[in-house]
Amino acid sequence: MTDVYQHVHDPIARAVIESAADAIVAVDQQHRVTVWNPAAERMFGWSAAEMIGRVPPIVPDELKAEHNAVQERLLTRPAGEGESGQISIATRRFHQDGRLIDVRIDTSLLKDPKGTLLGWVGVYHPVEEDEIVQHHMTERARLVRRLNDIVADLNAELDLGVVLDRITAALIELTGADAGGFVRIEGDRLRLVSMSGLPEHMRGRTAELRPSLVGELLRSGKTVKLATGERRLGDLIWSELPGLHTIALGLSYLQNRPYGALYALFSGSKAGHTELELLELLAGHAGVAVGNAVAYAEVVRQRAHERAVIDSSADGIAVLDHDLVVRQWNPAAHTLTGIPPEDAIGRPLPFAMPGLGEKLTFRLESGTWLNVLAAEIEETGELVVDFRDVSETKALEEAKDLFLATTSHELRTPITVVQGFASTLVNRWDEMADGDRRTAVATIAERAQSLGRLVEHLLLGSRAGADELAVTIESFDLARVLEGVVAGFRSLSPLHRVELEIDPDLPPCRGDAMATDIVLGQLLENAFKYSPDGGTVSVRAVCEGSDIVVTVQDEGIGIPAGDHERIFERFVQGDAGDRRRFGGIGLGLYIVKRLTEAQGGRISAHPAERETYHTDSREASVGAEVAQMERTINRRDTLLRTAEGHGPAGGARAGDGTRMRLVLRGAD
Repeated sequence: MTDVYQHVHDPIARAVIESAADAIVAVDQQHRVTVWNPAAERMFGWSAAEMIGRVPPIVPDELKAEHNAVQERLLTRPAGEGESGQISIATRRFHQDGRLIDVRIDTSLLKDPKGTLLGWVGVYHPVEEDEIVQHHMTERARLVRRLNDIVADLNAELDLGVVLDRITAALIELTGADAGGFVRIEGDRLRLVSMSGLPEHMRGRTAELRPSLVGELLRSGKTVKLATGERRLGDLIWSELPGLHTIALGLSYLQNRPYGALYALFSGSKAGHTELELLELLAGHAGVAVGNAVAYAEVVRQRAHERAVIDSSADGIAVLDHDLVVRQWNPAAHTLTGIPPEDAIGRPLPFAMPGLGEKLTFRLESGTWLNVLAAEIEETGELVVDFRDVSETKALEEAKDLFLATTSHELRTPITVVQGFASTLVNRWDEMADGDRRTAVATIAERAQSLGRLVEHLLLGSRAGADELAVTIESFDLARVLEGVVAGFRSLSPLHRVELEIDPDLPPCRGDAMATDIVLGQLLENAFKYSPDGGTVSVRAVCEGSDIVVTVQDEGIGIPAGDHERIFERFVQGDAGDRRRFGGIGLGLYIVKRLTEAQGGRISAHPAERETYHTDSREASVGAEVAQMERTINRRDTLLRTAEGHGPAGGARAGDGTRMRLVLRGAD
């Protein structure tokens, strides 16, 4: 022990230092130990031999500023200031085993008899038990206040990324850790989502959950864990911290399920029970803060999803508050009603609203039919009004009703005739002349043929509606098909003359010959039907680029403006009423359109051109079939009163005429 006092030459002074109950430590101006008495050995754990000539490693890094400030203050204190010439502070110092001990230090300048500065001397007093308790209580109260401030700050933030970064920063502040991070549990993996004091390239890195410290902690059933040892620390990919010796971690729960873990990494400072306690408290509060942020993010996501669904909906959607004032008005609502959001929001619903769970159908001034439903949002008490455009459905319903009525009429007339003539033949066969019997049978045959055509139209219409029309695409001679169809119609009416003009260089057509025959036959049948006063029906086929264009033009009643596209729909015959007098169920042109499109062609209706093109054509022959056709076309049971302001045939003005334009693909 004699080396301890090599700088103290007075024997009495040496005896006093050696027997002192308090630790006495003197250092020179380079902060190297010159005196280290036995009490200092007992207090700090290092022997005098280990410390003499060295800078004592007893000052924690976070208290070095305080230590340096005391020495500097003693050096700069004016002479005579203060009674004792020393500064006393209560602080903490390291023991050799790494733990912190609470002490009170009386520090003064060390000078020789001549007043030359030699260094500083400190007398270290152990803090009394009540002082330790008081110190710990004061420190704990400070930490609790700071923790409350941090928690309040965390709960005020709803962005998940910011919350995690603040949790990591608070962890380092409260525990004194050298680095920290938050790992999120993703199935059987861990992902580093927030960190401080670690290389940036580690952000987002992953590791397996089961062999990790988090996995061990989960299996242990505890909420916090302290890990030391090179092997265990080296298993963690985020432990790239020089000098890392201890890792403390605590679990964070979200809705009673492990969400992640908070890591505190220690390389220079030490981790004790206080740090673990703070880590556990912070991890618990972190779970609450993360839960709030996740819940908020989910609400934002759901609202964005709901907004996207509402905005992209084809239905009009309006959200009404408790006062039945519109608060949301989606784009479809604007489209259906013509009312922009700025004119709808903040005002009552611009149309009648049905009762909850009921459906209301009505027509807007624009002519649009709407189906309106209303439902209540129970959580908010708001009302959601959904309105859908059902104009097409209403039109189809009306068309179906008209179809049923028309079909019933079209079926009833020939059936009545057949029944009447058949009954006459059965009951009066012997009384009838042979010519009368033949006439009756011919009438029955004609009406049966009419029924057959009607049924064929129904079947074709059904197949067309179900996209089941089968066509065979191949090259065929369109000129031959045209000649055959026209020849069949030339003998049907003495009032009509059919003219045919075919381009001499007409190439073969690519499509279905049978389907084209049906299309042309229907077009000619319509030309005859809707020109009851007779006239010329012109059929012309020419080339236009790679296409072949066939036009069928008549001198009949024409088509009212606005109906040139609608007549190709099912159950439509132009202007409702007037054109119905000519019979039919409104499927002919619908079948024409579907058969044409199935071949890759196009069909359209136009007003007749004033100039027509004529070629030599043979005059229509007149025979017994002509008289029968005339009777069929002009039968009294289908005639309606001529509409006021229209021609004798009704519909458009007499003589307007119609030109059907059929475009088919050429084979070349």
